Amino acid sequence: MVDLDPVRFQPASDQSLLVSFGDEITPAANDRVRRLLHLLQSDRVLAVVNLHPAYCSLLVRFDALSIGHDELEAILRSYVARMEEAPIPEPREVEIPVCYGGEFGPDLDELAAMHGMTSEEATALHTSTTYTACFLGFVPGFAYLAGLPESLATPRLATPRRKVPAGSVGIAGNQTGVYPCSTAGGWRLIGRTPYAMFRPSEGHMSLISIGDRVRFRQITPGEFAKLSDTCA
Repeated sequence: MVDLDPVRFQPASDQSLLVSFGDEITPAANDRVRRLLHLLQSDRVLAVVNLHPAYCSLLVRFDALSIGHDELEAILRSYVARMEEAPIPEPREVEIPVCYGGEFGPDLDELAAMHGMTSEEATALHTSTTYTACFLGFVPGFAYLAGLPESLATPRLATPRRKVPAGSVGIAGNQTGVYPCSTAGGWRLIGRTPYAMFRPSEGHMSLISIGDRVRFRQITPGEFAKLSDTCA
């Protein structure tokens, strides 16, 4: 049986309460975040305005004119007490085609050299595992993916780029993710996908949802061009 850290409640502002499930990024902690999030989405607390999940915490924004921190904490504790029994959606399997290196991944060669491996070995490692979408943030459609092989963990760039192309696949620390739109960013870019990550016209809004299992598949520049035409 896995020993779970006790839940902690901490005021984050006069209109928000932070619910934490430990300080370490673990699958168990993120599973508890997802369970509480889903329970609060399916059985709403009227005074709650918004929910902001992270790796091991859930920030709950509320209407301070109708409820206070202590009263909300008491309600949330009752939700925590029953969240383990609450069903959560089955994770979807999402495959993302990626063209690695070159103009698509300008940081791949340097990242690989930092770890004493070739670009081909780094690419093989990145595509070898299944990642978990722990939460979405930064910009709409950006999923923070846990499960990066330890040998690929690399710090962010010292100076962020002013413009990162949409679809760029990056690494920052022990996480990976895909930029859904062109924006500034400091993650190390190793490839790019032709798939649109943010899809406001569709039900999910994002190609990746919290809890999804994500795999990356290497493609050639020619395949990238063909898929770009298909996805346009």
